[in-house]
Amino acid sequence: MKLISWNVNGLRACLKKGFLDFFNEADSDFFCLQETKLQAGQLELDLPGYEQYWNYAVTKKGYSGTAVFTKHSPLTVAYGINCEEHDQEGRTITLEYNDFYNDFYLVTVYTPNSQRGLARLEYRMQWEDDFRAYLLALNQQKPVIVCGDLNVAHQEIDLKNPSTNRKSAGFTDAEREKFSVLLESGFIDSFRYFYPDKTDAYTWWSYFANARERNIGWRIDYFLVSKDLEAKLIDAKIHDQVLGSDHCPVELEIDLSI
Repeated sequence: MKLISWNVNGLRACLKKGFLDFFNEADSDFFCLQETKLQAGQLELDLPGYEQYWNYAVTKKGYSGTAVFTKHSPLTVAYGINCEEHDQEGRTITLEYNDFYNDFYLVTVYTPNSQRGLARLEYRMQWEDDFRAYLLALNQQKPVIVCGDLNVAHQEIDLKNPSTNRKSAGFTDAEREKFSVLLESGFIDSFRYFYPDKTDAYTWWSYFANARERNIGWRIDYFLVSKDLEAKLIDAKIHDQVLGSDHCPVELEIDLSI
């Protein structure tokens, strides 16, 4: 089974930059999007063979937003994490499965950015605790696959210039520690599972100073899986050659029938 996750940084813009070329080439079972920047009715996509699930920001139009396109009908679909404070920005979608792929949850997420000057760091810390609690509650029922833009580079190996970004949003000690706590609570960073020492492997690059051409980037897009799924993992990939956004797609290959 192949799963793709991509922060498209505005789906309408990404569609003009080859989104459907990659979507069709990938031919994935699940294709998850973050930062769609859409409201209901603003875009209709014809994706034969795929069911579409969208979560839109309520209070800020054209902001945030997530989507999942899947070949497999879910048992249930949930939008948000059952917390009104967090569920106004369209940041999560959860699909539940109970079929030939075995029981599991798929969660796609666009984690809040701490923003310039760390203006939203306090909120981010509360989000981290509440989102982790949500995932752990799911994990008590069945294994979980989590994908999306988690807006944190976990270790120094996960960004080009760690020494000059110690106090930057996405690389603060507080954010990195919350990510460590999440992993320690029962999840695997699939890319590092297969490639623990791989350097220069990034998923986001600034638009400034030719950062992408120079590969001055950050790895902030992930597939995390419950430890119960470890034996079913096959591979994890970063499609850094795919353009269309300031992020690139990431992929998980897993055999849930094992």
